[in-house]
Amino acid sequence: MAKFFGNLHLVLVAGLVLSFAVMFGFDGGGVTAQAITRWLHTFFGIVWIGLLYYFNFVQIPTMPKVPAELKPGISKHIAPSALFFFRWGAALTVLFGLIIAVQAGYAHQAFTLQDPYKLIGIGMWLAVIMAFNVWFIIWPNQKKALGIVEADDATKAKAATTAMMTSRLNTLLSIPMLYTMVSFNGG
Repeated sequence: MAKFFGNLHLVLVAGLVLSFAVMFGFDGGGVTAQAITRWLHTFFGIVWIGLLYYFNFVQIPTMPKVPAELKPGISKHIAPSALFFFRWGAALTVLFGLIIAVQAGYAHQAFTLQDPYKLIGIGMWLAVIMAFNVWFIIWPNQKKALGIVEADDATKAKAATTAMMTSRLNTLLSIPMLYTMVSFNGG
């Protein structure tokens, strides 16, 4: 069992197989493309927002307490890996959310904030802004701060502050965004 649970890829494949077994064996034939898209949207949303909260609730506040000799373990190994899943979680969450809105026929009404799609439209706009922040502000600045790309110490410090402030902005935006997503009943 330790060998199985020690291999993340095997666990993910087994989880996928189990999910399909539940979908096709116990859902009474109710599996649709839209249901699968919603499931994927939710999965990637959990990855994205889970990592956002990890960074803001755990990593950022803990880093000042980490001894200097241990910080490279986080900045060279943990953070780059977490940022990979963070940014792709953001991209895939937004992609599958857009697919849901198109499949259900409310994408235009939501993005133009028309009734009864204002609430989900606000959530969609918040998610798009947050994903933009991930890809075009947080990630480029984290690459500098973590030394993935060359930068002097002053540039690294400024980039770290910019990435942290934008990540905190995304945390702020995530709270109303999550409300709009779970409260929308249409589509």
